[in-house]
Amino acid sequence: MTSSPELSLVVRDLAVSFPDKDGRLEVLENISFSIRKNEFVCLIGPSGGGKSTLLRTLAGLIPYEHGTIEYPDLQGRQARTGLVFQKPNLMPWRTLVQNIALPLELAGRPQSEIDEKTAEMVKLTGLQGFEHNWAHELSGGMAQRVAIARSLVQNPDILLMDEPFGSLDELTRERMSEELLRIWNQKTKTILMVTHSISEAVYLADRVLVLSSHPSGIVLDLPIDLSRPRDRDVRYTQTFTQSAQILHDHLQI
Repeated sequence: MTSSPELSLVVRDLAVSFPDKDGRLEVLENISFSIRKNEFVCLIGPSGGGKSTLLRTLAGLIPYEHGTIEYPDLQGRQARTGLVFQKPNLMPWRTLVQNIALPLELAGRPQSEIDEKTAEMVKLTGLQGFEHNWAHELSGGMAQRVAIARSLVQNPDILLMDEPFGSLDELTRERMSEELLRIWNQKTKTILMVTHSISEAVYLADRVLVLSSHPSGIVLDLPIDLSRPRDRDVRYTQTFTQSAQILHDHLQI
């Protein structure tokens, strides 16, 4: 008898609301899902549906009214979450490598560890040769790779990504998706990523969750039956097209 896959994140009956002129605005309602360890899950839904709110709640930035957020594989240890935003939010007065090192500096890690881990992240994200460049000298794709490296440098238990490629042009976005899969394959991290792109979700994910308009609930949990590793040609397969069509239909509900 085989054991069930180890769960990295379990969310049960999560509800989040904000005050407004009429009392409370219900944003998330009865959100329940789980993610297996090292699984890549994408989250899509209508604009203003609460996707970013959900990620920020999981990261501990927004309080929730009721429900539970559990990390079963941590055995009671507080979860380390990495959060990547749509904009890289790099500090312009710090170099590329100094931006990556910032979380370790804030955590008071020794300089030898900072140097070792930042060098590892520079290599992982393919940024060798640009270590001492300033933020304004980087392309959009390079800046976003720095943001990913900065989130990974502390070895988070789960990486939360909020539309990280949304501000990039289409070709750069496709290249960054391929880069993200390469990084994920090397680091084998649990990832929950918000995207507005159906094709991006199908290309990247093991499963795609669809949120309804608010108060948001999950209306679909779709496994993506595409083998790994994936390359760009998978976008032209029948399975890819069918999965995209199912997601598109549920977004219309």
